[in-house]
Parts: sequence; C-alpha cells; structure tokens
Amino acid sequence: MSRRRLPLVPAGRPVVKAPPKPQGARFEKARPPRVLLIAHNHPSLHPGGTEIFAHELFGGLKAAGAECLFLACTNDTHRTPRPGTGFQTLGRSADEVLLWAGHFDHFHQSQIDLHGLVPDLSNLLRAFRPDIVHIHHTLLLGVEMLFLIRRVCPDAKIVYTLHDYYPICANDGQMVTTDNRKGADREGGNRALCDRATPDACHRCFPDRPADQFLLREKHIKAMFGLVDRFLSPSRFLRDRYVAWGLNPDRIEVMANSRPAVAAAPVREIASGGRRDAFAYFGNLNPFKGVTVALDAVARMARQGLDPALSVHGGSLFQSAEFRQRVSEGFEAARGFATGHGPYRFQDMPALMAAADWVLVPSVWWENAPLVIQEAFQHRRPVICSGIGGMAEAVRDGVDGLHVRPGDAADLARVMTRAMTEPGLWERLSANIPAVRPTEDAAALHLALYGELLAGPTPVQSASAISAPAFSMGNRTR
Repeated sequence: MSRRRLPLVPAGRPVVKAPPKPQGARFEKARPPRVLLIAHNHPSLHPGGTEIFAHELFGGLKAAGAECLFLACTNDTHRTPRPGTGFQTLGRSADEVLLWAGHFDHFHQSQIDLHGLVPDLSNLLRAFRPDIVHIHHTLLLGVEMLFLIRRVCPDAKIVYTLHDYYPICANDGQMVTTDNRKGADREGGNRALCDRATPDACHRCFPDRPADQFLLREKHIKAMFGLVDRFLSPSRFLRDRYVAWGLNPDRIEVMANSRPAVAAAPVREIASGGRRDAFAYFGNLNPFKGVTVALDAVARMARQGLDPALSVHGGSLFQSAEFRQRVSEGFEAARGFATGHGPYRFQDMPALMAAADWVLVPSVWWENAPLVIQEAFQHRRPVICSGIGGMAEAVRDGVDGLHVRPGDAADLARVMTRAMTEPGLWERLSANIPAVRPTEDAAALHLALYGELLAGPTPVQSASAISAPAFSMGNRTR
C-alpha cells in the first residue's frame, strides 16, 4: 500500500519563513489578537447553524477590535473551481475569502488534494500570521490541516468549536444507525439513536467497510486533534460525548452559542377564550429534523377533531426524491392544517415568529445546540422538542418548553394537544424563558479565552511531536 506525506510547499518552490520573533516574545496584551476563523461553508451560500454562528462571531470579534479573517470552504455545490488558485472572492469583502476544497474524503475526514490546497493555505497563514486560528469545522478542509496550521504557525493557538459529531460518527455525524441494520422505526427508515461509536458497531452500519477502517479513522482524527489547544462545546451533552470518545475533559470547555440581540416579536393576538394553536417549524427539511413527524402529528390531531395550524418554514435542497415524496405525502395528509412556506431569510424571523405561539423542534437525532431554539427564546416562544441531546439541555421540560419522544408522532400529537388546550400553560412557559446570550457577550468571552491561551504556555503539542500525516491511497470515498 503506497503512502505519501503531507507536502508543505510545492516541489521546487523555496520555503518562505515568517520573520523570527524576538527571544521570549509573547502576545502583546495592548494589541488586539489577530484571529483566523475557519468554517466549512459561508452562510451566504449555505445558511446552516454552524456557518451562521461562526460568521456572527466573526462580526462580533471585529466589532470588539480584533483583526479577523473569515475563511470559508466551498465545493462544486456552490462554486466551480478556478485555475491557478483555490481562493475565491465573496462580494466586496476584503476580510472574507472562500477556499475551494471539493476533493474531500468524507469517511476519513481528509483532504485529498493536498498538492493544490496546502500551498494556498500555507501562503495565507504566512501572510496573515494569526495569533489564534479558530476552527468551526474541518469538513472540506480536512483534519490534517491542523498539522499544517501548527507547522506553519507554531506560536499560534488553535481553538476548535465542536458543533456536531462528525469526527465520531461516519454517518454524517448523526450518531444514528443507518438503514443497513435493524432499529426502531424512525423518520427516514429503520434508524435508531446510537450511544457510542465502536469499530464493530460502525461496521454493522457500513458492512462494506471492515471494522479496522473505523479504528484507523478514529486514530487518525484523534492524532490531529492532539494539536488543538482548546476545544469548545456549545452544550454539555456534546462535551460528554467527546469525553466518552476519548478526548481529555480538561481540554473541552462548554461555551453556549449566541445570537445578535433582537426585539421580541409581539405576542399573537387571540380572541377571548381562544387557543394558542399556532405551531411553527423552522429549518432545513431533511430526514433528521423530524418534519414528517410533525406533519403526521398534525394529521392525527385533525382526525381527532382538533384544529391545529402548522407553518413549515424551510427548504429541502439537496434531499433525495424519496424524502421529498414523504414530505409531500405528509402535507397532503395534513391538508388544511399544515402549510409549507419555503425557505426564509433571517430578517423575516420576527414577522414569522409573530404568527406563531409554539416552535417545534422534533429532530430524530441528538442535535447539539440548535439555533432555532435560541431564536424562539429571543421571541419568547416556548419550544416543543425531542427530549434528547442538546435539545433536552436547552429546553427545560415543563419550565420553558415541553419534551416529546423522538420520532413518535403520536406522542408529539399528545403534547401539541396539551399545548393548545391547557389553560395558562403558554403564559407560564413563556414567562420562564431565559435570556439568550448576545453576540457581543460571546465575542468578549472568546477574546478572554484567546488572551488566556496566548498568555499561557507553548502549544499543547508541536507538529514535530507527531509524524506528518500519511494517507492510504487504497479504496477511498471521494
């Protein structure tokens, strides 16, 4: 089996070294830190929760005086590659740049096109010379780029916010079993929640891959994670999952996500004796978010003579025809009681919330820290969510929201019925909703963390302490 090492510069090109720092020089506290933030996409191209939070933090850090550069990866889903460089512009912004990284191995979480990507990223690192490299995902980028960052910027501190379970789980980071094994009936097929990733358990989900490939995948990712100075987790649940997976608990700090401060939408007016029966779903429509569970629940309530109103806000781009058909059938079964409104913009959220009493988050996977829960809380809307993972941590059952069993349309119908018929319930739950951390406060917390790391000892592990990443050139999934 042939193997190759991570190249640091193209063949024949001289090594460009950064100017040496004075002996014993440290981060100057009087100077704001220079921060490179890296995400796996840009919210203007793909408005996912991770991309949105990372970009909002970028804006908050700049507003607080930090010198920042936002690097977002992309692939041929949103951009075509250009000759000569992997970098692309994003509008007129001078401190935001795209990096085309379409040759990515999803199973190994590795970048295949090292000869194309490494020189570009190396030159950017040398030119910007960050004090902090804050990574929000290594999807598309590749985990071995942590090695490159440490090698090119040995004095920089690496912060990594863990937004999901991709490093642990090869099933798109869902920690849900695939249709290839038996499990409880869940949206999207015979899928069940998974508590722990082991080579044998993962092999049962992917029988075409031997168990040792999962072991090697884990070893490789953990080796690269050894170069990170501090991990951040938006929820205790996700932190506990990574600790159980083997990360040092002393290196993972819980820091909740934030949202830009907004004025709460007005409460929906109802007639005297009227019901709080307006429910809303916000987010992408995919097999793991539970939208078909919500549609099934509404159809069940209608058959029982109830009159709920469900507004579904979100699109189903990049989803399979089979899943889209299930969504269409769900709307047909709930005709007259559920309405699809399609994708929405962030600036539309206050008006959409004003028409809702309750927000549904019926995800059938663990989630981590869904932004929609924070958005609902900003507008004083109680949340009805699956009672698992980061959702159960963010929403307190019977205090500021209600829990349901994941994937159980009958239980969701029961709880929605309670929500719209129990006198005083909405008022009590709404009054208990906690304040959402604003972006400027999150930026201040991050700057304090950066300062602590920069004032501390040398990086947790140097690049010379581990071997340069080597890659099997055998059977790979592109």
